[in-house]
Amino acid sequence: MPLSIINSFASWVLKQRIHQIELFLKYPNEVQEELLHNLLTASENTIIGKQYDFASINSYQTFSERVPISTYEELQPLIERTRLGEQNVFWETPIKWFAKSSGTTNAKSKFIPVSNEALEDCHYKGSKDLLCLYLNNNEDSELFLGKSLRLGGSSQIYENNNTFFGDLSAILIENMPIWAEFSSTPSSKTSLMSEWETKIAAIINETKNENVTSFAGVPSWMLVLMNKVLENTGKQNLLELWPNLEVYFHGGVSFSPYKEQYKKILPSSDFKYYEIYNASEGFFAIQDLNYSSDLLLMLDYGIFYEFIPMDTYGTPDQKVVRLADVELNKNYAIVITTNSGLWRYLIGDTVRFTSLNPYRIRVTGRTKHHINVFGEELMVENTDQAIAKACQVTQTEVIDYTVAPIFMQDKEKGAHEWMIEFKKKPADVGLFQKVLDETLQTLNSDYEAKRYNNMTLNPLVINVARENLFYDWLKERDKLGGQHKIPRLSNQRDYLEQLKEMC
Repeated sequence: MPLSIINSFASWVLKQRIHQIELFLKYPNEVQEELLHNLLTASENTIIGKQYDFASINSYQTFSERVPISTYEELQPLIERTRLGEQNVFWETPIKWFAKSSGTTNAKSKFIPVSNEALEDCHYKGSKDLLCLYLNNNEDSELFLGKSLRLGGSSQIYENNNTFFGDLSAILIENMPIWAEFSSTPSSKTSLMSEWETKIAAIINETKNENVTSFAGVPSWMLVLMNKVLENTGKQNLLELWPNLEVYFHGGVSFSPYKEQYKKILPSSDFKYYEIYNASEGFFAIQDLNYSSDLLLMLDYGIFYEFIPMDTYGTPDQKVVRLADVELNKNYAIVITTNSGLWRYLIGDTVRFTSLNPYRIRVTGRTKHHINVFGEELMVENTDQAIAKACQVTQTEVIDYTVAPIFMQDKEKGAHEWMIEFKKKPADVGLFQKVLDETLQTLNSDYEAKRYNNMTLNPLVINVARENLFYDWLKERDKLGGQHKIPRLSNQRDYLEQLKEMC
């Protein structure tokens, strides 16, 4: 069958989903309420369902009063029972897959349950919807005339007590439908290679002669791969190697610090960037418009959403609101109830709503990755945007960074200390520092108030990292590739001190 016919047919099939998306756009709160009811009904005979008497819950208010907010540590005993082979604990159907996730900084691994329903109705559905929304916005796309270059985690699947665990990307590849495998590169065997540096070489060897029309992965690690591709092939930019490239689907970390570097290796004003928001726990939101930074919250993936305003988070006055009660431009911690049996689970991410009709969000950071030592409430979204602005003004490029507080001592005021690794160093670090600090003040009024006349905070301090510092720091901890990332912000100095020792 000619590729042009395959491209047209695939586009037509995917676009049929648009009508279902329009339904939850029109009735978002009703869709969420019905979803919660279905989740409760499905799990009323599980151990957790009987514990909280799901069968008698007939309203959101009763649900919120009866079922507590939970962290992973609080759910771990139930998860471990399922990992040891017991079923019907927190979800009605058998669960044999667990996404192993330790983030960047946590030495203790988490095992997130992934049901068959979550695979089909959340993760794979999200991937198809991403293509659907992109194709709906780009009628002349020839995406399926070529292949999508994917860069996933570097973990194999391991079996224990007839249950299986590994990186989410490895689980998805292991269960991938035929249509996705046919349209992807490299092969599953190469994608699942464990040793990062060997894997990169294999990916380059396997993909450089393919007709790649799109690529997908975490911006920081994808940039490493793409620069290696250019180095290996001697090309000046990616379009010389893959002239039919049209879109990069990215997620995992903010794109802001890397955007200018991608523009250099993809020198085309027509090239598209589409952001997604997904995690081991689920697929949550998709950029639904060209040239936008806002993500459409997907409401029919088997995930019921609640939100904790960050100004009350972790306090005795903490409150939880459902989707219908959120407000614009306010930071919230996300609470999810899922079709994998995570009940009122605190995922650890923070978002703010940029639109309420439809519900669109931006990811602003992590509940643990912010700085509020001096009342400055600095979020990752602030620092990513400030870094991008400072790079633009000073014509520099940043590979990675992290920030920690300098605590007050005696009569000395506090400050923020940065470790920044530059790909292209600024000619004047002082100017970079000035722009960075001033931009943070324009983005965050609390930071601005603490910096006013050096009232509480002294000017920020910048350490220029040696080449490959962050790469070596992650490699030492066996965290190269995949979803692993540098902790941008911390209320403690542990990560910064470790990096300074290696600098």
